[in-house]
Amino acid sequence: MNANIVKTASHEQEAYVPNGWLMLFVNLALILGAVGWLVWLIRHQGPWYLLAAAGLIEALGILLITGHFTLQPNEARVLILFGAYKGTVRRSGFWWANPFYSKMLALGASAASTAARLAALTSKISLRARNFNSEKLKVNDKRGNPIEIAAVIVWRVEDTAKAAFDVQDFESYVHIQSESAVRHIASIYAYDHGDQDEPTLRESADEIAAALKKELLERLGSAGVVVEEARLTHLAYAPEIAQAMLRRQQADAVISARQTIVRNAVSMVEMALRDLSEKSVVKLDEERKAAMVSNLLVVLCSESEASPVINTGTLYS
Repeated sequence: MNANIVKTASHEQEAYVPNGWLMLFVNLALILGAVGWLVWLIRHQGPWYLLAAAGLIEALGILLITGHFTLQPNEARVLILFGAYKGTVRRSGFWWANPFYSKMLALGASAASTAARLAALTSKISLRARNFNSEKLKVNDKRGNPIEIAAVIVWRVEDTAKAAFDVQDFESYVHIQSESAVRHIASIYAYDHGDQDEPTLRESADEIAAALKKELLERLGSAGVVVEEARLTHLAYAPEIAQAMLRRQQADAVISARQTIVRNAVSMVEMALRDLSEKSVVKLDEERKAAMVSNLLVVLCSESEASPVINTGTLYS
């Protein structure tokens, strides 16, 4: 599995950007100053090259003011200049950056045809924890039994460079790889009744959650995503075998209960015979002991109450 994961060299780098309020003052001063100079030149019939310079300064100020952006807590912006990655801004607040930094991540041909995906893949990436509830998946467990399984996964973006450049759409990547991991985990564990000390899907929730989280970390690491928690939310036999498996579980429960009853009944019979012998209440030969054991086991193990029969004769009649 690990050999199929593509390893890339993208790593997040912190980018420095100036304070937005300071640059807002500078840009407004540049725009207003250029306007004032342009008006003064027009009134005094200044040379054309000075008029052109004032116009260029005005256009530059308008361009620079478009470089302002805001970041909320747990939000980051990836800075891309003409296709080159220049770093990531993680600090929340009001900032200014080169207006030529791209505000949209590149998309492949298949994704670019969907307007909704285009609107979502901006250069801003949320760093907040997110929940993904997988659909109910039908898969065969280790013993080949068809089961239904679903999981909830809590994840967040840790490396924005990998999320932006190493996969086409990191959210879609998380969903697809998560479902694949859930299917794989379901196929390597039995639903229940595993071998001795073997964890099962139904009885070993913590072990299964740890195994699922480990596999997700391996699968999603190339997208710069970390998994905070992963747990199964639905686990059941597929409908076509659910009734048969329910009868098997009921039979197993009955057998287990019977074993407990017989084991305790034997202990009680053994205790009764020992007390009778130690206290010399009555002396029984082997044949009478066998009869007494049989009667006691019938009384103790019977599903219904036994009807007592009073012996009015001797013990041996």
